[in-house]
Amino acid sequence: MNDMPRTLPAATIPALSLEAASVVHRGQTLLKPLTLTLDGYQRILVMGPNGAGKSLLLRLAHGLLAPSTGRVHWHGRPPRQAMVFQRPVLLRRSALDNLTYALAVHGVPWRSRKSLAREALARFGLAPLEKRPARVLSGGEQQRLALARAWLLNPEVLFLDEPTAALDPASMRAVEEAVRDFHALGTRIVMTTHDLNQARRLADEVVLLHEGQLVEHSAAERFFAAPASPTSRAFLEGALVW
Repeated sequence: MNDMPRTLPAATIPALSLEAASVVHRGQTLLKPLTLTLDGYQRILVMGPNGAGKSLLLRLAHGLLAPSTGRVHWHGRPPRQAMVFQRPVLLRRSALDNLTYALAVHGVPWRSRKSLAREALARFGLAPLEKRPARVLSGGEQQRLALARAWLLNPEVLFLDEPTAALDPASMRAVEEAVRDFHALGTRIVMTTHDLNQARRLADEVVLLHEGQLVEHSAAERFFAAPASPTSRAFLEGALVW
């Protein structure tokens, strides 16, 4: 996958700001008002214990969820975006048809769809599985198919919600390699994980949430070497309640 064509230069990707954005559901505050800007050509890892608000933050950022208070906005034009979920949303069709359908939705002429889809399947090691129903693929194969679908969209910003949760080590390595390759395209990565070692391998920046609140946003090197708050230190020591 290392020969992927590059997207627009990273400097052209607009910043995303969340300004006092919160999520309230049935009277319960799930994500407290937070202010955060995601900018630059970075791999941003969103971390925190279970229930910290990681997935909610991604859904706000991607526009799948409207904030209950505050606002979420891009500085300039909305960029090309894609999102890959922990449990990929796949059609009851073959692996190939999942990709050609995505191309059709985005207006790609039908004559080009199969060749582009097959190229993406080959890049993600799925070519032998093109006729297999997507929903009977293994967890790792489904995740790679979702990444192949995202790759076809040539995203400037890619959101990933715990894409390696419950995957075996080989599948985890394949997904992490794909993340690196997307980044090499010029794609900004915003990814949730609960895996500290994975964050150490991938992160340029870390956003730490706890109990629905923003605790820290800093460069990964600084976060792991000198966390700025007692909560961050407790998280790194495994002392927060999961």
